[in-house]
Amino acid sequence: MQRKDKYGEDMKYSQITEWCHEIIRTQAKREGLYIDATMGKGADTAFLCELAGEQGHVIAFDIQEVALDYTKKRLENENLIGRAELILDGHEHMARYAGEKTVDLICFNFGYLPGGNHEIATRAETSVQAVEAGLSLLKSGGMMCLCIYSGGDTGFEEKNRLMEYLKNLPAKTYTVIVNQYFNRVNQPPIPVFVWKS
Repeated sequence: MQRKDKYGEDMKYSQITEWCHEIIRTQAKREGLYIDATMGKGADTAFLCELAGEQGHVIAFDIQEVALDYTKKRLENENLIGRAELILDGHEHMARYAGEKTVDLICFNFGYLPGGNHEIATRAETSVQAVEAGLSLLKSGGMMCLCIYSGGDTGFEEKNRLMEYLKNLPAKTYTVIVNQYFNRVNQPPIPVFVWKS
């Protein structure tokens, strides 16, 4: 039986999320402009709202109304709702909502909504477009965090396309660090961090 947290998220991945958040906490500028490119049930959105404080701002995207509902309730419960703008749109369109070189941090969790319809998931083509758009929005010194899920219902195409895209980013402009859960089976997520010079 899978253990769930209070928001219905799978506990086996909570370590991964917490570890990514710790890296972000030590690296990201506080009270900045942040994007949650895949809001899901709002874990990253809430975290970014805390990082934003009273002076910062979060823009969060999802294509599912249910994800916006989950996230809105979570932010209301945690008294963070005033710090975020929740947008029903694909993450590949994020440049419509933020200017070039204005964003301090962008978070992605690729795959499908935890506990949701597995047929509605991020896809290789739009995910690569979203990462490309996000990199143009990052300030110098900005950071992108990607948690890449693969296998199961979503297969490997998205992971392979994303990894190929990231591998070919110019080294003078970007530092890409790929992490691996070396002793886990069943295709554990791959956390990736990208810093912009």
